[in-house]
Amino acid sequence: MSGRGIAMQCEQTPLSGVVLLRPKVFGDERGFFLETWNKRVFADAGITTDFVQDNHSRSTQGILRGMHFQTQHTQGKLVRVTAGEVFDAVVDLRADSPTLGQWYGVTLTATGQEMLWVPPGFAHGFYVLSESADFLYKCSEYYHPESEVSLAWDDPTVGIEWPLVNGEQPKLSAKDQQGRRWEDTPKFRF
Repeated sequence: MSGRGIAMQCEQTPLSGVVLLRPKVFGDERGFFLETWNKRVFADAGITTDFVQDNHSRSTQGILRGMHFQTQHTQGKLVRVTAGEVFDAVVDLRADSPTLGQWYGVTLTATGQEMLWVPPGFAHGFYVLSESADFLYKCSEYYHPESEVSLAWDDPTVGIEWPLVNGEQPKLSAKDQQGRRWEDTPKFRF
């Protein structure tokens, strides 16, 4: 798919609504150029969200951030890595979805410039594989800390297969250490 000559490969994932996007990168000895957002191209891929907030985080190897979601002001997120490499994971929390409770994970890299569209109704998190990583994401709703919840990154019912560096336990925030188990996690009805 393309808009104004800028190509973007859009791949549907096993989870309905979650889209992996691979922009065409134009590069030479001077550097590179890529288009990270084009309303028409994204609309063609079924992503018609108006974004209201951009976030940027930097984390070191072994950090796991997630699995986050908001019970109110539910956010859709367009995520990408601008430096380094992460394993990005999402879990379907939509009560009426045929993939409720299923997860999808993909490695996102600064080299590949992949992006992942995570619609509202999913828990989201990432684990840093490289020495450090810069992670950027556009959000469809404003951050609402009062309604933020963490699903346990290691919940056995969900069973995300994290590619842990050297098999070591990830470094978690205090909040993420208290992540809820699947059976105690709210589900969404849209």
